[in-house]
Amino acid sequence: MKKINQQKQATNFTCIAAFHNDTKSLKNILTDSLMFHWATTLLHKDIIKFNLVYIWGNVLKFRALFFPEHQPLWLFNIRLLVPAFCLAAFVSLLFGCSKRNKFDAVYANGLSGDITAGASTKPNIILILGDDVGYEIPAVNGGQSYATPSIDRMAREGIRFTRFHASPLCTPSRFMLLTGKYNFRNYDGWGNMDTSNNTIADMLKTAGYKTLVAGKWQLGGNDVSVHGLGFDDYMIWRPGDLSGDLSHSRYKDPEIYQNATFLPSALTDGKFGDDMFTDYISNFINNNKKTPFFVYYPICLAHYPFCPAPTHPDYTTWDPNTSQSDTKYFPSMVEYMDTKIGQILDKVQSAGIADNTIVIFVGDNGTDTRITSLLNGSSVRGGKAQTVEVGTNVPMIVWAPGLIEPGLVSNALLDLTDFMPTFANIAGIKVPANYGIIDGKNFKPLFKGSTVAPRKWIFCHFDPDMRPTSPVRWIQDTAYKLYDTTGLFYHYSNDLYELAPLTVLTPQEQNIKTTLQNAMSAMHN
Repeated sequence: MKKINQQKQATNFTCIAAFHNDTKSLKNILTDSLMFHWATTLLHKDIIKFNLVYIWGNVLKFRALFFPEHQPLWLFNIRLLVPAFCLAAFVSLLFGCSKRNKFDAVYANGLSGDITAGASTKPNIILILGDDVGYEIPAVNGGQSYATPSIDRMAREGIRFTRFHASPLCTPSRFMLLTGKYNFRNYDGWGNMDTSNNTIADMLKTAGYKTLVAGKWQLGGNDVSVHGLGFDDYMIWRPGDLSGDLSHSRYKDPEIYQNATFLPSALTDGKFGDDMFTDYISNFINNNKKTPFFVYYPICLAHYPFCPAPTHPDYTTWDPNTSQSDTKYFPSMVEYMDTKIGQILDKVQSAGIADNTIVIFVGDNGTDTRITSLLNGSSVRGGKAQTVEVGTNVPMIVWAPGLIEPGLVSNALLDLTDFMPTFANIAGIKVPANYGIIDGKNFKPLFKGSTVAPRKWIFCHFDPDMRPTSPVRWIQDTAYKLYDTTGLFYHYSNDLYELAPLTVLTPQEQNIKTTLQNAMSAMHN
């Protein structure tokens, strides 16, 4: 990016020099102006005035260059106004284009500009995975039950996706997200991912990224698997065995695993799990500002058990071992999740890396079925574990002030497998050939406002318990959905709860069904 910007600036400066017919004489002054241009970018509101003051302050330099000493000073001052204003205009123009130039360079090379001295040139990536947070939860999606100012801010300053899909449950979704593959290729059981899998963390680590996971792990294997699946550092809940109930707290007085051991209660009593995770992420950012990094933050909120967040009046008396889960606490959990997201955004900005960092928030499946929320004036019951839209359509927002056009909304059909090829493109690399078949598609062009859909359909193989009779498989485009196991065909965009399968098809619908069936037939090992 820096090289591209310098080439563009050099072209503009050559034009200025040609105006005076003295390119060689202007070399030192223009080099000085180039360096000064970067220093003035922070003063963009007054950039023209500031550049003029700077140029006028160097009037003696210009006088010696342009005008013989015997000429009257008044003539010198008048004749200097033209080149001074021209130079100021060019510098201002360069500033106005600087963000766009950097933006274009990111997409040309997969790299961002060296904006912060000593900073990484590859964009940092922070992926926040909300737990049991369906599409209807964020206010920016039309949700009316919860305050989500940080998520709304991400959408306002970034890009929001309306048709992003996950699996109906969390572990299958995590396989899709981390490996870029549909579950029939590599899913090997609930809460366990074999280290033979290649993950996003593996891929980015080989590209020079430092990698961290902080939050809900639920992929088994303890320390060995965390490192074996590509993460340099970690602080996690649920590192291994998933037997038993969910009594081991992820919220108040959490059970936290780090450096191959559980933290002593002296370090966790009175603490809140996601507070500890965001603090750890903050420290990780502080320690890695000069190297590219990938943070995977599978936030524990807002999964059952439903309990008061630290901002709720009941928090101080809540006992995670004896108090009863209650859905009345769900709003405080959502709003505290939003607070944690806001703290991540604020940290990125205060660390001076916002122009070179991408932050993503996405849900892992639909909201818990015990929760009913208001969306655009209609009541929506959570669809977790269901294969209908409320079970798989999740919020997805990408925030990157220096790299993405703000305020975009995309209706492109996407799913969790698409992160791996997209992250590869962001990092300026290719997914390694030895990773095998990757089902995901690169959606990075959408960050720039492209309206070309990366894919025409998405697929899901849903078999969370690995039972011979349990797999449910389906494929869908933007309007229709076909099940492999039952053959049922729905116009789901008009029938979100899939109550009326189509039995009499128009010729167009028959063609769509045939196309989807042919595509789904290839989804086998």
